[in-house]
Amino acid sequence: MRQPSAGEALASALSAEYAAIYAYGRIGVRLSGAARDAARQAEAAHRRRRDALVVQLTTAGGVVPPDRAGYALPFPVTDRASALRLAAEVEARTAAHWRAALASTTGADRDQALAALVEYAVRATRWRKTAGLTPLTVPFPGRPT
Repeated sequence: MRQPSAGEALASALSAEYAAIYAYGRIGVRLSGAARDAARQAEAAHRRRRDALVVQLTTAGGVVPPDRAGYALPFPVTDRASALRLAAEVEARTAAHWRAALASTTGADRDQALAALVEYAVRATRWRKTAGLTPLTVPFPGRPT
């Protein structure tokens, strides 16, 4: 199996950022208080990373995948519990895209991928704690179970 180029790996991570932003739109409306604030902050972080990737890929002459109008969620978000569960899932899935980018990137791109992986793994742990999910942590964040 061919390893994707750095540009392809970053484009895949960008697509994951799009999906995360979409999901947080569904998550935030089911939360209140500190959890809603955390969801807003998470969405803003994904937006910042999305914007930086669009600029980075455009500047490098790479392909910028288009955002879609909607994304399939892994389950319906109908209440606080499902919103929290989805937030943890979103962070874990996005971390997986950044983990995959580690194999294809070097230098500053690799540093960027590692920073995103760590940020999202930590955020997923926080969401799992808030949701009362176990285990709180996973042995290898971003790695398929």
